[in-house]
Amino acid sequence: MSAVTADEELLFLPLGGTGEIGMNLNLYGHRGRWLMVDLGVTFSRDSLPGVEVILPDPAYIEERRDQLDGLVLTHAHEDHIGAVGHLWDRLGCPIYATPFTAELLRPKLAEAGLLDVAEITEVPLSGRFTVGPFEIELITLTHSIPEPNAVVIRTAAGTVLHTGDWKLDPEPVVGDDFDESALRALAEEQVLAMVCDSTNALVAGDSGSEGDIAESLAAIIGEQRGRVAVACFASNVARLESVMQAAERHGRRVALAGRSMRRIVDAARATGYLNGMPPIVSDNDIGFLPRDEVLLLCTGSQGEPRAALWRIARDDHPDIVLEEGDCVIFSSREIPGNETAIHELQNALVRLGVRVISDHDAPVHVSGHPARDELAQMYGWVRPQVAVPVHGEARHLFEHAALARACQVPQAVVGENGSLIRLAPGRAEIVDRVPAGRLALDGRRILAADSPVLRSRKRMSYNGAATAFVLLDERGHLYETPRLVVQGLIDPKAEAEILEEAAEAAERAIERLPLRARDDGRVAEVAVSAIRKAFLKAVGKKPVTEVEVIRLD
Repeated sequence: MSAVTADEELLFLPLGGTGEIGMNLNLYGHRGRWLMVDLGVTFSRDSLPGVEVILPDPAYIEERRDQLDGLVLTHAHEDHIGAVGHLWDRLGCPIYATPFTAELLRPKLAEAGLLDVAEITEVPLSGRFTVGPFEIELITLTHSIPEPNAVVIRTAAGTVLHTGDWKLDPEPVVGDDFDESALRALAEEQVLAMVCDSTNALVAGDSGSEGDIAESLAAIIGEQRGRVAVACFASNVARLESVMQAAERHGRRVALAGRSMRRIVDAARATGYLNGMPPIVSDNDIGFLPRDEVLLLCTGSQGEPRAALWRIARDDHPDIVLEEGDCVIFSSREIPGNETAIHELQNALVRLGVRVISDHDAPVHVSGHPARDELAQMYGWVRPQVAVPVHGEARHLFEHAALARACQVPQAVVGENGSLIRLAPGRAEIVDRVPAGRLALDGRRILAADSPVLRSRKRMSYNGAATAFVLLDERGHLYETPRLVVQGLIDPKAEAEILEEAAEAAERAIERLPLRARDDGRVAEVAVSAIRKAFLKAVGKKPVTEVEVIRLD
């Protein structure tokens, strides 16, 4: 396995977020040291039963933690910071973040008991600092959250621009504009490589402006006569401000529904955003206001079953009710994989008589990622020698690479998680593969995503489970037909004959064993096989099966 062996080498190694969207973990290696950029999560979308959060496996750098000089966070989205609280104790390095990102990170560290241990250095916007052999400069960009930063990484082997998530929004509503002059100045340095967001590499044109969405939302809200609820990503502080301004313009009071919504608003105000916005009304007071004076900012735009909007749709919220004549605006995109959950939520709202408006009906959302014209503009400003697409699936990465070549970038390297890319010296290329797995947050513990526990649980979710209790005397004679308990397989009352046949199949299999061969292990083995075959014949399922052999005196 390759490592940083020469002072002149500059390596790039993604362990998450390349070949997928989300769960970003990027490493840069130089002079025997490593720099990490971002440490995020993704969500399982039911691919692992009982698991909601998936983490990148940091094993490669964990084994080299004494060489890891620091973690730089580009911005505060969960797919960039969500794993820090769960994995920092495996790394133990200093953390660098701008104020808003640091404000959202601290509660995560506190929950993990790490707030007094992990060292966070707050870096101002456009700040410069040094991490080991890496000279770092932050360049302000625009995105769907405050304080998104590109990271300029200067080394003796060359300069890299790591864009993080970005777009070129001429009217971002919240925060500073993108720093065009700083981006243009990079071209004078002959930037070695640009490691760049590929999310919208298949989308023509540009991503649109938050300013335009603010006007559209204000017009739509002004047309409504009942209660209005706006479901959006809580982290999109610009969208929150646009909705609050629209509410004030049309004489509505704003309430927040959902913990993450309240957490983001508190963090924004603590770091100087959402200044001048009207006071928030508590959930308890909503019922005392006329319907045409209420505007709700809700979590749950992706159909999350425990989020505020689903609770409202199920009439399960303690304080908030929506009814005929009210309106819900889905001011967000459908994340691939969430379509079914979102449509179920929207159907539930329609059944209540609520009007549903999404980006299919009106301009109520714009992406936070660059479309093709914005990518071309960035390449025109920076003019790197090498393009390294990240933050995208394979189809996004290869299309991004083709676009970069069309923009006269001499070389594009498409890798995936675990691809060790040597950026310098010489021609950029993939020189090795390193392990790049996934971890699952299972309750309070972290397991390998392919652990026996989760594999077994997944099999049970598809095929059900059966447990048999076999009673033997000390010589091995059966006292009675094995007792069988099943879950998620059949209805034991309505399909009792199937249960009985499976138990009798186990009995016959055990009886065929000679007494001298009836040790506990062999008895359990033949019983498991017989039970699984019986259920496969009866219902077409082979359940996860356990047999408990009990010896009676």
